[in-house]
Amino acid sequence: MIDKRLFALPGMRRYVIILGVLVFFQAVAIIVQARYLSIAIVGLWNLQSFKAIVGPTIIFMIAFLCRHLLTVWQNRVFFPYVEKTSGQIREKLMAKIFRLGPAEIEKRGTGNIVTMALEGIDKVQTYLMLVIIKVLDMSITPWLVLLYILFLRWEQAIFLFIIFPVIILFMIILGYAAQAKADRQYEGYQRLSNHFVDTLRGLSTLKQLGLSKRYADNVYEVSESYRKETMSTLKIALTSTFALDFFTTLSIAVVAVFLGFDLLDGKVTLLPALTILVLAPEYFMPIRNFANDYHATLNGKNALTAVLDVLNEPEMKQRDELPSFKWDNQSQLVLSHVSLTYPESKQPALKNISINIQGMKKIGIIGASGSGKSTLVNLIGGFLSPDQPDQVAINGQKLPHLNQEAWQQNFLYIPQNPYLFHATLAQNIAFYVDHATSESIRNAAERAGLTKWIKSLPAGLETMIGEGARSVSGGQAQRIALARAFLDTDRKILLFDEPTAHLDIETEAALKKDILPVFDNHLVFFATHRLHWIGEMDYVLVMDHGRLVEQGTPQELANQNGDYVKLRSEMEASDL
Repeated sequence: MIDKRLFALPGMRRYVIILGVLVFFQAVAIIVQARYLSIAIVGLWNLQSFKAIVGPTIIFMIAFLCRHLLTVWQNRVFFPYVEKTSGQIREKLMAKIFRLGPAEIEKRGTGNIVTMALEGIDKVQTYLMLVIIKVLDMSITPWLVLLYILFLRWEQAIFLFIIFPVIILFMIILGYAAQAKADRQYEGYQRLSNHFVDTLRGLSTLKQLGLSKRYADNVYEVSESYRKETMSTLKIALTSTFALDFFTTLSIAVVAVFLGFDLLDGKVTLLPALTILVLAPEYFMPIRNFANDYHATLNGKNALTAVLDVLNEPEMKQRDELPSFKWDNQSQLVLSHVSLTYPESKQPALKNISINIQGMKKIGIIGASGSGKSTLVNLIGGFLSPDQPDQVAINGQKLPHLNQEAWQQNFLYIPQNPYLFHATLAQNIAFYVDHATSESIRNAAERAGLTKWIKSLPAGLETMIGEGARSVSGGQAQRIALARAFLDTDRKILLFDEPTAHLDIETEAALKKDILPVFDNHLVFFATHRLHWIGEMDYVLVMDHGRLVEQGTPQELANQNGDYVKLRSEMEASDL
């Protein structure tokens, strides 16, 4: 139930100790409460004077109040820590994903990453808040209560001690069944998220192709599958709750029956018998509370496991091999027989890639879907590492990979769906520039063709966009990414990974007019499957099944009448 990695969180052990002390005193308050309630009831039964009843009643009320105040105290002590830790986990997750790059998002799915970073962290917060206190309560309270019952009457203490592991065993069996169901439910939730996000992204294209209804049915089927998994999990949850209530109630009834017989036989007096009877439900209360919240925390545990798996993903080392530099007309990038294989794959995604690029050029990367265009862009961006070291070099210096701080300070990456932060439009544009002025941001936005849209916004550049704020269309998102490029004049390398793939022709044509000026005085890598971009390129790399089958200027490749010409013919046919 508890992921051991929880205790590696900063400050967690300290708070566990603090909560353990509070739970201990709460258990003492429960025993005092039961004892003096029993004394007051026995006093009433024996027709004692009012003064004799008042003292035990007051102590009972103080213990009762302390018990619940300690519960409030536990939550007030722990909640700020949980909230702070959840926020830190979210920040670490976003930073880790940023360092791992697009390859990690592609591997896990965009919808999954978005769900993990937003709703997943909220579920982690719920999980942390519930599970630690409940487990401590279950680990301390029953045993203090049992020790006190043992002091009063050993027969009932032994019975309660024996029945407790039986209930635990039964709950473990049901717990494993619930965990398996919850795992499938969480997988269904991730699948639903990925389907939904992917469908939204391609909605305009699906409408053009007349496939929107078919994909609506697909989303419905995935949603229905998730609903069935959820109901299946709830069945297990209800069954386990009923079973736990049945066993604990039956156990308390057995204790009550035997105490009644002993009272009739004169083997026990009323006060210890009543105290044991009052404490018996308290003995089972922690495990009942834990069981009630167990199913509520399963998704949180799964979310935490997924988050920690990402945080523990190995990162590339040797990131400071390349000294600081600025890309210029004399700079050179060389890939020598580079191959790249994904960890989960046996076949290389890139095979024997060799290129030599110098200075400022516009380089088109073309190929059919699955040819390796995005993988090559991710390799150049340093998000993926080649199979062998020293196959890449910058300015003559051989490097283990391109995930170098100095290299990444030189380029801007513009994917199909640029990430927009929950921040103002101005802050999103100034993502790569720490101290951008309002005037420079406004100029960059104007050059990116955003001026008309900004004037329509209620707060202009100060309008909140991104997660949970104003929605932004695909074309607007690309223009924001373009404005980032216009704003940061120090970065002379641009990586475009099919930036217009999901846009309609009209939007792409309008966007193209604003993209072309940013190409000037830059080294541009532009992966695309749209034919009209090829004519804007100085040099073209033709990819096919992970291989670089041809490279050269568009005119040189056209004269060779090879794969480039064949691919252009296919692209022309698809455009028609």
